[in-house]
Amino acid sequence: MSKIICSAAIRGAHKIVQRAEAEYQAAMEKWGPDQEIGFPNTAYYLPIIYGILGIGVKKLKDAKDVLDRCRSLLPDMVAEHVWLPYLAPALEAGMATFFAEEIIEAIRYLESPDYYTRTEGPADGNIWLGAADDVILRKRGVEFVDGTAPGFAAILGAPPTKEIAVQLAQELQEKNLYVFMCSDHEGRKMSELLVEEGVQIGWPTRLVSFGPEYTAAVFAMGFATRVAMSFGGIKPGDFTGNLIYNKDRVFAFAMPLGTVTDEWYANAAGAINWSFPTIADTPIPEILPTGICTYEHVVSNVPYDQLVSKAIEVRGLKVTVSEVPVPVSFGPAFEGERVRKDDLYLECGGPKSQAVEWVTTRDMDEVEDGKIELFGPDVDDVEEGSRLPLAIVCEFAGRKMEEDFEPILERQIHHFVNHTQGLMHIGQRDITWIRMSKAGRAKGLKLKHIGSVLHAKFHQEFGAIFDKVQIKLYTEQEKVRESVEEAKRSYEYRDARIEGMTDETTEMFYSCTLCQSFAPSHVCIISPERTGLCGAYNWMDCKASYEINATGPNQPVEKGECLDPKLGQWKGCNEFIYKASRGAIDHYSLYSLMHDPMTACGCFECVAAVLPICNGVMTVDRDYAGMTPCGMKFTTLAGTIGGGLSTPGFMGHSKYNITQKKWISADGGIKRLVWMPKSLKEEIGHRLKESSERVGIPELLDMIADETVGISEEEILPFLEEKGHPALSMDPILE
Repeated sequence: MSKIICSAAIRGAHKIVQRAEAEYQAAMEKWGPDQEIGFPNTAYYLPIIYGILGIGVKKLKDAKDVLDRCRSLLPDMVAEHVWLPYLAPALEAGMATFFAEEIIEAIRYLESPDYYTRTEGPADGNIWLGAADDVILRKRGVEFVDGTAPGFAAILGAPPTKEIAVQLAQELQEKNLYVFMCSDHEGRKMSELLVEEGVQIGWPTRLVSFGPEYTAAVFAMGFATRVAMSFGGIKPGDFTGNLIYNKDRVFAFAMPLGTVTDEWYANAAGAINWSFPTIADTPIPEILPTGICTYEHVVSNVPYDQLVSKAIEVRGLKVTVSEVPVPVSFGPAFEGERVRKDDLYLECGGPKSQAVEWVTTRDMDEVEDGKIELFGPDVDDVEEGSRLPLAIVCEFAGRKMEEDFEPILERQIHHFVNHTQGLMHIGQRDITWIRMSKAGRAKGLKLKHIGSVLHAKFHQEFGAIFDKVQIKLYTEQEKVRESVEEAKRSYEYRDARIEGMTDETTEMFYSCTLCQSFAPSHVCIISPERTGLCGAYNWMDCKASYEINATGPNQPVEKGECLDPKLGQWKGCNEFIYKASRGAIDHYSLYSLMHDPMTACGCFECVAAVLPICNGVMTVDRDYAGMTPCGMKFTTLAGTIGGGLSTPGFMGHSKYNITQKKWISADGGIKRLVWMPKSLKEEIGHRLKESSERVGIPELLDMIADETVGISEEEILPFLEEKGHPALSMDPILE
């Protein structure tokens, strides 16, 4: 390893540890040893220290042992005239750097609680987000294991111009990578350059501005460490398992932009422990032999137009880039983009216009593949701020195309349109709302490009189930009205057909093992009346997925003999579960959280838990960060049941599943539901009302408590008694 780099990294580590010791001593004198410290709303304490050393830093006094460990790891400064193999000392210096930086940042949270926003995006003029909490980790971390986000670029400093900053950010977004930003170069900060150019930053757009100092780089490494523990099943203190998991699963790299200081070298040396190489724009010494990293460790002096591609090559990341013929950038990173009123050029649908999207099947001779037609005015024909009605009609044909696939393909329109920079898509069916930004319009984006996007992406993602697709877009009011009426008839037919399906009349269920990469013993069984835990897959989706990829994660499961109709157990399902879990699980119940509930991975939208005092059940979704009546927050609950466990009294499930007939039907069904977050109640309120009427208690929705009533069983019980909640008069839920 380069003597120059190692010398600088070791010098930088000494400086950072000295700084941490000084700030720790000052904090001890001011706050005392029993003062609590940590990163907000996380069960991972200081995650690198916790993940690598197994030490939970909860109070200031806990940091002392860590700082002592830092001192023991720090090697002597490199002698000028002596050559030694410097790799191991440099890596230890890098590890000490991250331990020290976590303590520095934890003390910053103590001293300056408002220094970071603690939100997903900039707030109140502050663009620095700080450490990701467990809500963000659960929402975003799963993308690092399911391939949605293969990795991240940790950028320190900034390029020389705003234009280069935007170019680099968009190129990384197009590769589906997250961009974690911190520090500055000559006063320029990458995050600030993007904001000045009108680029939306934050977790939703994958442009994450951690902090203005180099120490904020530790948030990126902490996120990777938590991904390994949360989704990879790595235990705290298993440093070998954590580092290997990140080498194999999280494809990240450091990208210093500007003069590399000793402190930056120290952080880069630390990142190499995780097998994250460094790709720089300046002519620093290189480390080209392989070893810890997949390929080279440090590559330098790379031109800006080659920086991203070189980084991907060096990290060994295989990225599939969608070639979509549009004049703007395209990729999942743009799904979080919002087109607000001041940015608006054109909108279609929403509260003041009409829009619809509809997928239908035609005969082979009725469809010309790739034909995209727009009937009516396009962007060039209207002024800024205009509204147009819009109908998007996608006509499919193919030997394998089935009516059952129509709603699945139709649902993808939302994602594909949102992946287009400059377009924002909300809703579906006949409540679609599309907005185009001024920036998109300035780059040449037109409504007709929606057809280009859909044609390309449908073929790339679903080409196995159809042969041809043509897209028709209407912006003439009368044509849009006709399309809406025709589409509504199709919607009604579909809903009646799908809603009419029951588990009893369906002989074939489907599996989903997509999450086994981080929960090896977990197997989802998806039936017509029990959607997948993540909410992303229902029975129809799995059927289509199997048609697309017969060897994929969604396999048909013959129910076989019914062993227990109340609990929801079948011989064929149990046999499949045993085989697919590699013998770890031999049975579970689809309809109960009290008796052998289904295993859970980590991607579930909600967790249900029994409330014994109330003789009922609560459920909480991952967007609710507060305390719940079972005494645990969502993040704690998730850690309790995730990873492929079957825990009686607790169950992961989707939001939609709450209003399906079979949701915990063995335990009393929806009549047992006594508490849920207010936001979730509002989100699914219309379906809850329908379910309440179905069970003969139309006022049930108003009987369900939320956090405004209380966050403990003792607080909500009087409310339930006053309302006469049915759970209180049901058989005891605990036998």
